[in-house]
Amino acid sequence: MRAFARSAAVLAALSIAGAGISVAAAADAPPIPVEFESPVASPQPLHGFLRLPGSGPSPAVVLLHGCGGGWRGLDARWGPRLSAWGYVTLTVDRFGTRGIQSACTGGAPPATAYDAYRALSFLKHHPAVDPERIAVIGFSQGAWLALLSVERGSIERNAKDKFRAAVGFYPPCLGFKDDMTVPTLIMVGELDDWTPARECRNLAEGRDDWGISREKGKGVPIELIVHPGAFHDFDIPEFVTPRQLLGHRLEFNQAALESSIDALKKFLYATIGSKEKQP
Repeated sequence: MRAFARSAAVLAALSIAGAGISVAAAADAPPIPVEFESPVASPQPLHGFLRLPGSGPSPAVVLLHGCGGGWRGLDARWGPRLSAWGYVTLTVDRFGTRGIQSACTGGAPPATAYDAYRALSFLKHHPAVDPERIAVIGFSQGAWLALLSVERGSIERNAKDKFRAAVGFYPPCLGFKDDMTVPTLIMVGELDDWTPARECRNLAEGRDDWGISREKGKGVPIELIVHPGAFHDFDIPEFVTPRQLLGHRLEFNQAALESSIDALKKFLYATIGSKEKQP
């Protein structure tokens, strides 16, 4: 993956920052390929796409794709939009260096559990990023990993660096036993038959997988938005003609997309601010 050399990314970052181009212009620029660690530092160095909204330091977000991969498509859908809002974005390819084509039948590969924090470490040391204002946003299986990264558990406890907020688009909401440590937003379709909304309601309302209430008043509350009439992958335009995958319906929903864009923009502004720090 020589094309993903970190040195090239740093040079590109400095050139963009030095040029003083506008946020809007930066959002239209192509993403910068980056490699998180050299092969010497890690047997499976991650790579991804970095987008810079102009001169820093700026708040940033890590983007995690779903079980089918598609990290380039995720970057194309959300990277320019978030960059236009003033956020540095890092879209992670969780599968490429591991030789994984899909992980839709066996759950998230255990090796990917710390990928969000590896991306966080990269961003915290980047000159264009405000290290105290970084959030993680995941989609489907990537959303499960995003929530896992901020749940009060072994992963979050052992992490030196911390996220300030988390967002999950249609995550599998089963299996979370501890509370969230930072503000968390979950968005799911009302008709999602892969990651059901009722399971996310249980999580947001403090009940476990069997509907039993957990301790009240612990952790940070979860904000849940259920989009009416929406199925899984409601933000992916290529599913304007619905498809079936492993018996589940995937369908684009324009109304749900627009609502989620508005909700995400407000949530990020409230939690990690805009390009200028909030009081």
